[in-house]
Amino acid sequence: MSEENGAGSGDELLGTVAIVGFPNVGKSTLVNRLTESRAAVVHETPGVTRDRKELVCEWNGKRFLLIDTGGVDIAGTDPITRSIAEQAKAAVAEADLVLFLTDARAGITPGDEELAQILRAAHKPVVLVANKIDDPDQDALAFEFHRLGLGDPFPLSAAHGHGTGDLLDSIVARLPGRGRPAVTDAAIRVAILGRPNVGKSSLLNALLGEERVIVSDQPGTTRDAIDTVFRRGEREFVFIDTAGLRRKRRQRQGIEYYSELRALAAAERADVALVLVDSSEGVVDHDLTVADVARKAQCSTIAVLSKWDLSEVEIEDVRARLSERLRQRPPVLTVSAKTGRGIARLLDRIETQFDKHSARIPTAELNRFLAELREARESPARNGRRLNLLYGTQVHARPPRFRFFVNDPSLVTRDYGYWVENQLRDRFELQGVPVAIDFVRRS
Repeated sequence: MSEENGAGSGDELLGTVAIVGFPNVGKSTLVNRLTESRAAVVHETPGVTRDRKELVCEWNGKRFLLIDTGGVDIAGTDPITRSIAEQAKAAVAEADLVLFLTDARAGITPGDEELAQILRAAHKPVVLVANKIDDPDQDALAFEFHRLGLGDPFPLSAAHGHGTGDLLDSIVARLPGRGRPAVTDAAIRVAILGRPNVGKSSLLNALLGEERVIVSDQPGTTRDAIDTVFRRGEREFVFIDTAGLRRKRRQRQGIEYYSELRALAAAERADVALVLVDSSEGVVDHDLTVADVARKAQCSTIAVLSKWDLSEVEIEDVRARLSERLRQRPPVLTVSAKTGRGIARLLDRIETQFDKHSARIPTAELNRFLAELREARESPARNGRRLNLLYGTQVHARPPRFRFFVNDPSLVTRDYGYWVENQLRDRFELQGVPVAIDFVRRS
């Protein structure tokens, strides 16, 4: 049993385990096997994983944090390759235990030897794993890896599960028994959504105050939905950086297709969605499509105009267009990840938006509001019968859902229902919050 980071009970974890290795040795496949999930993107193309991704893994009732990293190619000169290596080194630095994954079928490579040297110098406990031994009769393939000087290698097949139980037993036994607390249900889950190359990863790094994810001018750098825990005062956040959402389905192929599925799933488990708009380009129709993804996922939405230091657009023009085109009428904030402008204000607004998303309106206050609605506008009528808005209550929070009792639900017109929803937003400051209203017959 396992769960993505962010779905914990608050119990302290046993420690942190980082998985490192050369590209395409099966790290993400092993992550999915150990966590019994499909949380990591797996593809035959080397270099699919780039940023480090944290997941909670459970084995025999004990839980630890597992960090998946990109393939480390020390000799790589490409800027993204170097950034992947730096992310992996950061994961090793914060880990209590390192799983060094190798490809038993390929044997020891120069890259394995270079990485082994780095791990020996790091003075961290290491479990050496010889992967891709799909037949237990070939366990002897692991013996070659003794000469890396990192102890006895574990023969393993991440694809088929051979040896994973023994590996998990060893991990649990070697962890210190203490670690960061697991994320509680009270944490604010924030998905960062947007079309490709609008600055999602740059914004996340600015919010965290560190280079936590890889930033590149090359579209499609982020391929997974990356969870990062952040604490600010008494509040806990889980920020989810996502792959860019492309407009046309025919543009999504291979890795991009699976990356987008994870971005959509990230929105489904978030409370708040930051819909990023490149303000140097202004609002385009694709931005409205991304905002609709957040609405359908029942996220409270904030429209964030990124790259504000490069912008010449008028914010009031943006607010007017978004208010006209988006049913939730999200608040609009401006930020610059480069200069840090607006970052603190954005964090404040996320907290406020979450509080609205999860709040309950007292029944007495809600019914005073309904009485005002009855006075403000004549209700619709048909065949001599007029709608009577009787009373209401909030039946759910996070996000809010209301049940309004009427004499005949069939009398509620689309126009009247939207009007009631908009009045509710204005009265209780629910701009950007997904509001559901059920008009039901009084029993």
